[in-house]
Amino acid sequence: MNDRLVQSQIEELERKLRAYERLIETLPFPFTFADYESGIAIEKKRGDVRPHLRTIPPSLEKEAKWQWDIDLHRDVPFEKVEAFLTPLLDLVPHHIVFVDDKGIITLCNLQAAIDTGVERDAIIGKHIRELLKLPDELIATLESLEKGEPLYNHEVLDRFYGIVNTRFIYNDDGSIKRVISMFQSLNMMKETEKLAVAGRIAAGIAHEIRNPLTTVRGYLQLLKTELPDRIASLVERLLIPELDRANGIITEFLNIAKPADVKMETFRLHRFLRDDVGVLLQSEALLHSVNVHFDLDEQLDDYEMSGDRRQLLQVFLNLFRNAVEAKVAKTMNVTVSSRKVNHIVQLRFCDDGPGIPPSVIDHVFDPFFSTKETGTGLGLSLSKKIVELHRGTMKVQSDARGTCFLIEFPLCSQPPFLSS
Repeated sequence: MNDRLVQSQIEELERKLRAYERLIETLPFPFTFADYESGIAIEKKRGDVRPHLRTIPPSLEKEAKWQWDIDLHRDVPFEKVEAFLTPLLDLVPHHIVFVDDKGIITLCNLQAAIDTGVERDAIIGKHIRELLKLPDELIATLESLEKGEPLYNHEVLDRFYGIVNTRFIYNDDGSIKRVISMFQSLNMMKETEKLAVAGRIAAGIAHEIRNPLTTVRGYLQLLKTELPDRIASLVERLLIPELDRANGIITEFLNIAKPADVKMETFRLHRFLRDDVGVLLQSEALLHSVNVHFDLDEQLDDYEMSGDRRQLLQVFLNLFRNAVEAKVAKTMNVTVSSRKVNHIVQLRFCDDGPGIPPSVIDHVFDPFFSTKETGTGLGLSLSKKIVELHRGTMKVQSDARGTCFLIEFPLCSQPPFLSS
């Protein structure tokens, strides 16, 4: 009976010992483990399957010592490295994309996915041309891969205006494992330069035109009482309103070019959309045969954001008026929606109008750009400026089914304020 028990214990110990041996054999990196209590050291060198055991002077005073030498390139599957790097690279405000030697995307940071309008998880495993929506010959990353040479501050002049740098990670045999591509957009710098020029122009306009307009308007007001009724009526109905319109255009342009004061307050996002935006748009909608719908994410019901409600309300009013001015059908549908996507709050303002022609869509936010005879081309520019002052971004998507303006704000980390 005792012999069977002893034999069973021996077999159990052998199974455990074999499990420990297999564990050590499968460890992909070299290490050394010194167990001074037992007087045994285990060493595994890179490339070895089985470890080497040797005796060391035993000591009860020394603690076991563990050393390892992990080479991320050799010892860890690179997919694991990419999974580790992804949340870190999501913090980078530039586009970072990893592709393999076939141009297949293995890593795409959040900024690249947002700016190209794709779902990040869905684009992994697809060819980089599906991310950039460009012919292969225009993709700098593929050019670098084909030539086998990294790019240093390569200038890109297509719709993704900026600078590209690429670097290679190689396999042990010298073949390319990954091409790491980082794209730094210069659009923001271009917009900053554009606004700086606009600011200088605005200052000149304010000085050279606004004062004479005020003088002319004042004299017209003074003289109209002494003019014949027909002329006085012309002054009242046409000349003075046109001067006021010109002065209003100057004021709007100054609002775009000069930094505005944002009066920050904290408010519930959905309450603002339903009560403030909703009431304003519904009253406007009745006059223009427009149906306004709200599609709000339940995850944001208690969410609070900080901002200037008056300025943000102006954004939605500008978008609504822009949609109404483009309306061709008898009735138009407008939808305002909210979504929580990762660490971003997305607001969409969509209409089912005729859409924006592809030839002009890249210019809709430019000051004074308008396809309407009576438009000033300042509403969307001002709206984009207001959103950016709230640390957000504003983009437009359009096709024959309608136009959608996408507004994104960073998700505040503060807990929601639950008071009524």
